[in-house]
Amino acid sequence: MQPWNTFVEGDNLDVLARLATTFREFDVVYLDPPYNTGNPFVYDDKVDGRRADRHLVWASMMRPRLEAVRAVLSARGAVFVSIDDNEVAQLRLLMDEVFGEDAFIAQIVVNLNAKGRQLGRGFATSHEYLLVYARSMVDCALDASSPSHVDPRDFPLTSDDGRRYRRLPLRNTNKKFNPVTAPTMHFAVYGDPETGRVSPEPFAEALEIKPVFGDGAPAVWRWSAAKIDAQPDDLVCRWVGAGERRRADVFQRDWLHEGRRKKLRTIWLAEEIGSTDTAVMELKALIGHLFDSPKPTGLVRRILETMPDDARVLDPFAGSGTTGHAVALQNAADGGRRTCVSVNLPEPVRPGSNADLAGLAKVSDVTRARLRAVADVCGGGFEELAPDS
Repeated sequence: MQPWNTFVEGDNLDVLARLATTFREFDVVYLDPPYNTGNPFVYDDKVDGRRADRHLVWASMMRPRLEAVRAVLSARGAVFVSIDDNEVAQLRLLMDEVFGEDAFIAQIVVNLNAKGRQLGRGFATSHEYLLVYARSMVDCALDASSPSHVDPRDFPLTSDDGRRYRRLPLRNTNKKFNPVTAPTMHFAVYGDPETGRVSPEPFAEALEIKPVFGDGAPAVWRWSAAKIDAQPDDLVCRWVGAGERRRADVFQRDWLHEGRRKKLRTIWLAEEIGSTDTAVMELKALIGHLFDSPKPTGLVRRILETMPDDARVLDPFAGSGTTGHAVALQNAADGGRRTCVSVNLPEPVRPGSNADLAGLAKVSDVTRARLRAVADVCGGGFEELAPDS
């Protein structure tokens, strides 16, 4: 059985080219490239053999790597790229060019520093970005929702058989949908607010109810007459308003059930996915404080929850190995069969850093050590491949 985690030490551009020749495809690619904060970065590609604007140099480094990622991305796949303000504008243009503007799914704001960075001028920056693109919008398997995001407290009501639910208006609350734009969805239903019964046909004690907005303007239902007829037990009629404004209305019983998912917003908070501080603690618990700014596994696990649980995952800028760790944690949590290939350059660690003091000469040594520790703690196995395999 293929291990959950595989590690390849080498230049990601070379490794991706070899993966493409062996017809290996991936469903999820997560990239956490250098943010180009003004410091030199190890991928020091030249532009026409000359020194160029640092943004141009960064874009020149990223373009072939994004093209190589696209070449190994499956039809159902999606790519997720972390970036900050330094290069988000450049990256968005690059992604549009490489994957196509129509492949854009989202630009998510990720709050990894709840307190905000206190150094420097200006505002205390507390966010980064996550750009999400599909390989093919038609075939993409991404489901922009999460089971772990569902809060049972959002379902305060209990049915006679013990099931929890909440009431949602059956009428469409979006005024773009009205009897002019959706005439077939404006019709009368019949309900008894005393018993709660709802039917598309009249019955004894029933009131005729048509959908209206809060201001009394005509509205439309979210369900067709056929669906109302097929699922009457999922609807309830209740009185709303008071005095002269009292009227009968129809609500959907929205059930809390196993496997329920909740649509994700485009702002991900540190309290939900973790922060840089919690990421440091995660790494420290496994192999020590060997990396200054790792990503939290919660960020990658949320990404993984949007894709199939047998996804093949690739991280070409593996760094401390967060993606591989997240894959193992998610598999252990939900029984998934995900596998992950992590790639990292044998770049030297910073002299005097915690990794250097611990005797690790290269960042790839940190990646390797973490993924081995993950296999020991979480299971799933670990293997290392030669860059040319």
